[in-house]
Amino acid sequence: MADVKNIVMIGAGLMGHNIAQVCLMAGYNVTLVDIKDEFVDKGAAMIKEGLEKLEQKGKLGEGKSVSSIMGNLKKSTDNAAAVKDADFVIEAVIEKMDIKKQVFKTCDDNAPAHCILATNTSTMSITEIATATSRQDKVIGMHFFNPPILMRCIEVISGEKSSEESMQIGMDVAESLPCLKGKRYVAKVLKDRPGFIVNRLNAPVQIYLSWVFDQAKEKGIPWEQIDADAAGLMPMGPCELSDYVGIDTMYHVMTYYSQTLSPDFKPGKVLTEMYESNKLGRKTGQGFFDWSGGRPDIDKSKKAGLFEVENSMAIMLNEGCRILEEGVASGYKIIDDANMAGMNTPGPFGAGKKNYEKWSKMLEELADKTGKDYLRPIDLMKSGGFSKMRK
Repeated sequence: MADVKNIVMIGAGLMGHNIAQVCLMAGYNVTLVDIKDEFVDKGAAMIKEGLEKLEQKGKLGEGKSVSSIMGNLKKSTDNAAAVKDADFVIEAVIEKMDIKKQVFKTCDDNAPAHCILATNTSTMSITEIATATSRQDKVIGMHFFNPPILMRCIEVISGEKSSEESMQIGMDVAESLPCLKGKRYVAKVLKDRPGFIVNRLNAPVQIYLSWVFDQAKEKGIPWEQIDADAAGLMPMGPCELSDYVGIDTMYHVMTYYSQTLSPDFKPGKVLTEMYESNKLGRKTGQGFFDWSGGRPDIDKSKKAGLFEVENSMAIMLNEGCRILEEGVASGYKIIDDANMAGMNTPGPFGAGKKNYEKWSKMLEELADKTGKDYLRPIDLMKSGGFSKMRK
């Protein structure tokens, strides 16, 4: 592994300070950067708190203490000065292209020539971010799942001009970061496409969910009955899960994919109305359900017969086949493993090898019923050709 000692973390928010914490725990010197002292101080305090909790549980590692680890943390509000002796930079600022480009230009102008610049974006093009620099071969994506201390998956993404050496350094750094839930899993993403692997695999299920919500509203079916359809098959039903994730998050994600993958992702009536009336779920206390008194008690005694979990699996298999066809992943094993490590749920290919013919028919029917052509099975799924692409 290239000699990476100094990591600069730009962005001290929720994601940034969590990434900085695992970098510190791995033994790197870390500089935490944000635009105001108060943001950096808050991020550093959150890191210290996180480390203290781990120390109490005896999970900091042999011979390590909070004070020894925190001794390797520097704080800065001066991006240019902070990267002067950086070996590796990770950016986790707001998801706005112009701001990211500005950050990358500053890093490029001031960091040593060997320094790798990584972005933790989940929605932006790594290739485009790289154009703000004169080292496009050293710009990569490094997508973490929150919180990184518990979520095993890190996706390392190649932009169009990223070198193999830069990718390898990124993967080595990712693999060195500790995770309490088992071995760190690093997924190599070969192409810079929307959603990379894990988010992309799960994205089109939202087309189906949005349609289910609209159908239920039209037919006067209570939300509880939709979640009852999934009882015993999913830890949370579609409505509760949407509330938990945040209606705004779902709305923004679908809007992004409607612009980058297919207009079929455009959020439906129910999600749009909820978003516009600020009924965003858990975070506002009201969404599909009332969260003002904590997690809602949902009566799942009566099913609507509208939502079928198997449709979701079929949709994911089809999207997995698209990921293979586009050359984003080298084989389906990576897709399945990344989903398990990033979402704690199995990927679609294990069951898909046995069910692809049945699932292809289901998707043809679903596409007809919903009017969403994006859900139609592609040839690689219908033929079962994907089964030869394990790697």
